[in-house]
Amino acid sequence: MVIDVTQVIVALIGLIGVLLSTVLIPYFRAKTTQEKWNNALFWVKLAVQSAEQIYNQQGMGEAKKKYVEEFLAKYNIKLDPEQIDVAIEAAVNQLTEAAEK
Repeated sequence: MVIDVTQVIVALIGLIGVLLSTVLIPYFRAKTTQEKWNNALFWVKLAVQSAEQIYNQQGMGEAKKKYVEEFLAKYNIKLDPEQIDVAIEAAVNQLTEAAEK
């Protein structure tokens, strides 16, 4: 009796493909996205701190935001406008909380 291993190998390759596409690839994409977001938040926080030092008068919010947007563009940190707004708000909240302590 001769066993044809070709069909077993083809089945194993198919199983490996399914595992890669349903488990591993989404895991690595999520991890990369989270790392990129954390990196972007780090740089936004630094830019916000810098803008707060440069534009320390009242009513300079638009100038501060423009500074942060230009900083991100200069260093090729790509976020859409809504993400920039959220990241700026988070950074400002962190600065405010730190100042209150």
